[in-house]
Amino acid sequence: MLSINSECILSKKSEDIPPFYVMEVLENAQAMEAEGRHIIHLEVGEPDFPTAPHICEAAYDAIVRGSTKYTHSQGFLPLREAIVNSYYHKFGIDLSPNQVIVTSGTSPGLLLVFMALLEKWDEVIMSNPYYACYPNFVKYLGGVPVYVYTNDTNGFALETETVEQYLSPNTKAILINSPSNPGGYVMSPENLKGLAAIADERGIPIVSDEIYQGLIYSGEEHTILEYTNNTFVVNGFSKLYAMTGWRLGYIICPSECVRVIQKIHQNFFICANAFVQEAGISALQGSQEHVTDMIQIYNIRRQYMLKRLLGMGLDVRKEPTGAFYVLADARKYSNDSLELSRSILNDVGVAVTPGIDFGNGAEGYLRFSYSNSIENIKEGMDRLEAFFEKKYEG
Repeated sequence: MLSINSECILSKKSEDIPPFYVMEVLENAQAMEAEGRHIIHLEVGEPDFPTAPHICEAAYDAIVRGSTKYTHSQGFLPLREAIVNSYYHKFGIDLSPNQVIVTSGTSPGLLLVFMALLEKWDEVIMSNPYYACYPNFVKYLGGVPVYVYTNDTNGFALETETVEQYLSPNTKAILINSPSNPGGYVMSPENLKGLAAIADERGIPIVSDEIYQGLIYSGEEHTILEYTNNTFVVNGFSKLYAMTGWRLGYIICPSECVRVIQKIHQNFFICANAFVQEAGISALQGSQEHVTDMIQIYNIRRQYMLKRLLGMGLDVRKEPTGAFYVLADARKYSNDSLELSRSILNDVGVAVTPGIDFGNGAEGYLRFSYSNSIENIKEGMDRLEAFFEKKYEG
């Protein structure tokens, strides 16, 4: 049998990619379940709701009709029209379907944007904490993540005055995420306006990850497109429509940048799945009752989880009002979030995400997802409370 020395064939940049700890927590939890342990999953950011029937039916009908071929590399025109119509009805923004490129999820969308923007050593400003994969996109393409350390009193948001201090001749983009992962915080209109002013004044585009748009529980939702056209918005169907496995997203680009990203998309991905795109049209144009019901249920879970976490001594200094996460300060108990999350999983069977997954700015924190039933969340909180009482106060 031929033996291959991986050190000889694999690139250093591939080997240097750090693990995605939330997935490792999930995989360890699943291994424990296979051995008979009952695990409460509060780690993964995936809706526990099924995709709505009318969306599934649209995909089925499309397959039966034979909609299984390549599509236009930018996506079906009716889907792109539905996307821009949704932005018009939500925000009063007049976009062209020609500004939209439909992708197989938001991760490929982010990759395409950074492929189009970055040369070697170009810098992307982002907050720390950050969604775990952001720096890896940038680094793999030869760029440099520039971390702006934020604090939990303002929801870990990038503030205009602070961002200005990190601008350099190499700055190629400012990356934002609202509602945010891992914190679940929603950026204020004033915050978005300030960053938009930088984009317009300095000619530095904002890359806005809006995948949790619509999942908010107080106040009004906003998009960076309300404040500047110098932006690449990445969004999709995974979270709001409980379609994670469908892999359907999109980019809204400045008109002058569309052709370049389209060519990259043609070469690397060709197009998104045809019948999945038709399901996306149904998601946007069909009944939204299931979305409304889902948001109401999330909010009940959010309020319950916040109350319980605060009651056991975990600090949440600003209430998260979006997505389905709580990023709680656990430094009262440990400064090693990875080891703490492992102890919680092994001792009481609750899977949570270590803060270090989201940068050293979140070390000592734990991220909890309330995309699980209220019954499981209650059981998880009971187990967690018992863990802290026994291990640290008993």
